[in-house]
Amino acid sequence: MIKTIIDKLLGKAPAAPRSRKPKFGKRDEVPVQVHGIDPNLVDRRAVDVVQTLKHAGFEAYVVGGAVRDLLLGLRPKDFDVATNATPEQVKNLFRRAFIIGKRFRIVHVVYGRGRENEVIEVSTFRAFLDNSAAEQVSGNERTSKNELAGMKHAVDASGRVLRDNVWGPQDQDATRRDFTINAMYYDPETQIVVDYHGGIADAKKKVLRMIGDPATRYREDPVRIIRAVRFAAKLSSKDFKLEAKTAKPLVECEPLLQEVPQSRLFDEMLKLLQTGHAIASVEQLKALGLSRGIYPLLDVVMERADHPFVQAALMDTDRRVAEGKPVAPSFLLACVLWQDVKQGWEKRLGKGYHPFPALQESIDEVFDQRIGDVSGRGKLAADMREIWVMQPRFDKRTGATPNSMVAQPRFRAGFDFMRLRADIGEVEESLASWWQEFQHADDDRRADLIAQARDEQRARQRTQQQAAPKVHRVAKKKAEGEVESSPLEEIASEVNEGDAPKKRRRRRRKPAAGSATTGGDE
Repeated sequence: MIKTIIDKLLGKAPAAPRSRKPKFGKRDEVPVQVHGIDPNLVDRRAVDVVQTLKHAGFEAYVVGGAVRDLLLGLRPKDFDVATNATPEQVKNLFRRAFIIGKRFRIVHVVYGRGRENEVIEVSTFRAFLDNSAAEQVSGNERTSKNELAGMKHAVDASGRVLRDNVWGPQDQDATRRDFTINAMYYDPETQIVVDYHGGIADAKKKVLRMIGDPATRYREDPVRIIRAVRFAAKLSSKDFKLEAKTAKPLVECEPLLQEVPQSRLFDEMLKLLQTGHAIASVEQLKALGLSRGIYPLLDVVMERADHPFVQAALMDTDRRVAEGKPVAPSFLLACVLWQDVKQGWEKRLGKGYHPFPALQESIDEVFDQRIGDVSGRGKLAADMREIWVMQPRFDKRTGATPNSMVAQPRFRAGFDFMRLRADIGEVEESLASWWQEFQHADDDRRADLIAQARDEQRARQRTQQQAAPKVHRVAKKKAEGEVESSPLEEIASEVNEGDAPKKRRRRRRKPAAGSATTGGDE
């Protein structure tokens, strides 16, 4: 101020105003010559969504993890699109589009039907709002459901965002995203990448860096803690590391996850374990000090990650994802909890329980103790139960059982489960090989395999009988008033049914004189 007055008195020209750093980052348009994204890696359906929105007069870009993967030369599995069109405007532009979500209202644009369908997730640019100015609720999503119904931007007492549906410009949308490498926008038509926070530079340096203050961003959405682990695991093969400042508050902020709905934590756990980086995710959790406390079922996975069967299941899941094969959460969870089911089953068999009721009771116990809310997820729980119940049936390879087994919808999952058990020596390799051949054989070969299994069963029974010590009958003491049986009677009781003497036919008596006959009077 004083300097300005003196300059005016001396007739000096005022100094040029200093350029202020943009609050929401400086827009940097990076051409294809620099970023090197291969347009052939972009899904045609994502391109169609972008073009449809742009032709309607809106801005539209491929955004998030898809851009990150494209920069690394990877083919993304999922494509998200960001636009300045509202959810209602997006929905009206596509034949099969559905608005979903309450916390974040987004649109799912669906291409194809059945198993071949593909979903492009479209979000509207969101405004960056100070949480201190947001509406506050004392409870959470469930307890304050009615209160949240009319709110667009709301937080709970800890600062966790419960509603974030205030639209804004692209630069603000970029600032409210989590990591710099996930905050870039790609236009497949112009092939320009829009970068506000140095995402391309961080990608080259192989650094995972949170936008803004990490502790604050974790409080806004504690699920970002799990996302940090997942990205670190996924990109560990590319030598990416979490920035020290980004990693430091993770353990301190972990208790915030207790306020997150269980369903959301369950979904995030599956992303950790079923996106092709299960083993790397386990290693990252251990390295970052997050082995316990995120989610009860994940705690069990961490406890048993070194167990041969669970380790085999995690490796098999990673292999299937890498090969483009489908994976089911029921299978992996069935593998993780098999130890509990098996122990409960064996305990009940030791008490004299019949095998099948013993297994059912053990499964019920595991659902009650380990699975909790997951048991209410209908198909998931039913599939897990079916995989477990199928295991003792693999031992029966005679009669109609084998054909009825392979006809079951969940046979393949049950067989793969048994296959892993054979890999670690829990069941005989020959059993897995027999079922492997049986399921692919024609009717004649199946009949041969069943006959072979029957012959092997009879041979084992004969061997067991020969090896068993002979039991000599001890004559029972005659009870008072009891007639002692003769040796002939004892022998008769021991002969086979086919060697029993023939029964004598009783002669039919003639009717007595004077009784009625069928033929009338003589």
